[in-house]
Amino acid sequence: MAKINLLPWREEERRVKAKEFGISALVTALLGAGVVFAGTRIAADKIEYQEARNIYMQREVDKLKAELKEIEELESTKANLLARMDIIQELQTKRPQVVHTFQELAQRIPDGVYLLSMKQDKDRLAFEGRADSNARVSTLMRNLDASDWFKQPGLEVIQSAKDSGISTFKLRLSQSVAPADQNQLATIDE
Repeated sequence: MAKINLLPWREEERRVKAKEFGISALVTALLGAGVVFAGTRIAADKIEYQEARNIYMQREVDKLKAELKEIEELESTKANLLARMDIIQELQTKRPQVVHTFQELAQRIPDGVYLLSMKQDKDRLAFEGRADSNARVSTLMRNLDASDWFKQPGLEVIQSAKDSGISTFKLRLSQSVAPADQNQLATIDE
């Protein structure tokens, strides 16, 4: 005889398929959640790593800034020291010049000429004085022009007193370093 199954087999098959679908959906959801969790964890680790690198780089930049500031301070100190050395060098070279100036003046002033004042502005000298005559002032100017230490003497004012015959004068000239003395200054510098 033939067997007839009167049970609702379609409903049983639907239930089995629904159960399989539920299991596969659950497995897929778990796998999806695992992938999302792993992805967020990897991204968080990369962010933490990059933040640690940024902190390290910022520390190194701060160190370099401090070193740059120190270098700038050293450069400023160096510039100040070089400026001081230049001033000292200039004073060192001018030190014998004062002695030579007075020695040359003493040798070049003729009899009958008296200096009342002398002013110096860098390499320019200004004299005020008296002389027995205008010829003595002229002799003084020739003597100063013949000197290796003085150049370009120029008479600004000369006045003669009518009753005494004494001339009052103002004279300007430039000061220079004699060639023989430049060699001495060069050896002093060394």
